[in-house]
Amino acid sequence: MNQNKLKDNLIKGQTLYGPFCKLQDPAIVEIAALSGFDFVIIDMEHGPYSIESTQNMIRAAEARGITPVVRVTENSETLILRVLDIGAKCIQIPQVCTKDDANKVVKAIKFFPKGERGMCRYVRAAEYTNIEPENHFGKANDNVISIIHIEGMEGIENLTEIVQVDGIDVIFLGPYDLSQSCGVPGQVNDPKVVNAMKEAVKTAKKHGKAVGTFTESPEKAKMWRDIGVQYISYAVDVGLVMNTFKSITSELKN
Repeated sequence: MNQNKLKDNLIKGQTLYGPFCKLQDPAIVEIAALSGFDFVIIDMEHGPYSIESTQNMIRAAEARGITPVVRVTENSETLILRVLDIGAKCIQIPQVCTKDDANKVVKAIKFFPKGERGMCRYVRAAEYTNIEPENHFGKANDNVISIIHIEGMEGIENLTEIVQVDGIDVIFLGPYDLSQSCGVPGQVNDPKVVNAMKEAVKTAKKHGKAVGTFTESPEKAKMWRDIGVQYISYAVDVGLVMNTFKSITSELKN
């Protein structure tokens, strides 16, 4: 069983960067790896991925030595299980608002005695039975990383309880959904949003949790890094392509 590099590097205190991916061509994962990103987030929530296409994106990431993270559509035991079985070691779960939500995540991700993840050896995660049962079922709990989205004020208000749940590794602060919850939809730089996020970073780090967030500029990425955010999602593949194309066409036509 390959070691989870993202988890190891977060424990070491490193700051890691990676884009969300919506394009279904595995080439985009290879390009992200070759450009120097640390991880990619395969976005099943807002992207058009199936289980089959997600599996191929994971394969591409592993082939190029970049960590694949999968954002599932919801906090669903069945969906999380399917993504784990195809080989994902990093799961990102949206809309975690309460301690019960966080406990549900752990229950779905972990095998006994920490959870109730469904057991099957005949899956890609176990190398189709090439990994012995005691290694697959015994070591997966330590190798899979859980990243939960705090995306509204309910989650912010319950964060002190949420971060005390054993088995939650990263607290991901979603600025766009949080801006909506704060009454300023889309205004991710509004003081209401930024201050709520800064307080959340303090709370999470106080309890030994790594923190992540989304940003769209190097300046904001550096700001959050200096505050203590380690897991920084930098923009989205389609947006990066669009901005590059527009910049080029603007220069060509003016």
